[in-house]
Amino acid sequence: MTRLRIFRSLDEAAAVFDPSALTIGNFDGLHVGHRELMRRTVRLAQESNSKPSALTFHPHPKAIVSPAGAPKLLTLPEERCALMAEEGIRQVLILPFDASIAALQPAEFFRRVLIDTLGARAVCVGDNFHFGRKQAGQVELLAGLGAELGIKVEIVPAITRRGAVVSSSEIRRLIGSGNVSRAGRLLERPYSMSGEVVRGEGRGSRETVPTLNLEVSSLDSAERALPAKGVYITRTLDTASHRRWASITNVGDRPTFGGGHLTIETFLLDELRPPTPSRIRLEFFRRVREEKRFDGAGALKAQIMTDIARARAFFRRVIREQIAEPTLPPLP
Repeated sequence: MTRLRIFRSLDEAAAVFDPSALTIGNFDGLHVGHRELMRRTVRLAQESNSKPSALTFHPHPKAIVSPAGAPKLLTLPEERCALMAEEGIRQVLILPFDASIAALQPAEFFRRVLIDTLGARAVCVGDNFHFGRKQAGQVELLAGLGAELGIKVEIVPAITRRGAVVSSSEIRRLIGSGNVSRAGRLLERPYSMSGEVVRGEGRGSRETVPTLNLEVSSLDSAERALPAKGVYITRTLDTASHRRWASITNVGDRPTFGGGHLTIETFLLDELRPPTPSRIRLEFFRRVREEKRFDGAGALKAQIMTDIARARAFFRRVIREQIAEPTLPPLP
């Protein structure tokens, strides 16, 4: 895979991006619909002898124009870029979205950003794409502007699954309700998150089962979409060594022990040999049950043993049926 180049400002991208075949959007989650845009953009780049490129935004535009409605993110910008590279994108501009960008009229955004700075020879967007001040620009205007300047504009219809349009908002809803298996099908990979491993209170080793504890603050949790509280079948990856383990994970506030703050605790189904990972990625396959309070550590441990048995049965089925569980590519 060709190494991806990431730019973080218009000035940085100027005179380097050109010539580009460009797809534009927030691309949060890089779901199946976004992947189709990436693939179409790669084809356009081949046809126009240009670089397959993407323009995305951070923070999410709604965080600037409508902060109260800003969504929790499925992927942080660097994760998005890694997934784009997997589809053949060679360069990405992560454009800082601020008031000056939000104020650009659609035609000004098209000419100043896409043409003058990024050297777009072709543009590929979804059919619900909007651009410019107050999102006034629609795909019809984009196509008209492209025709005026000889820029090919390709509009890609939304992808549906079971009669519903695949969207980042729908995937957020699924994850927030705990339906990570359905979310994974729309993403074409398990929903995942990465963070630092921290020392817990030691109750697991003494009273229930030993776990790896994910530092919630390292997840940028103010921005990150988190699964509903509950117990999940997961896979755990050491991001440094790429060791991986089948696992089961609890997302919640440990009501049996008094609760109080969110924790993400993972029990590995296979032996953990030293060294203990300092940073892990969790891939969520299926929700086993909701979190609940038990009458003491003994009752909780018994339930955990049942949960572990279900997780082992899940992974045995995966192996027996030779189901390939996709994983995220490493970050650039």
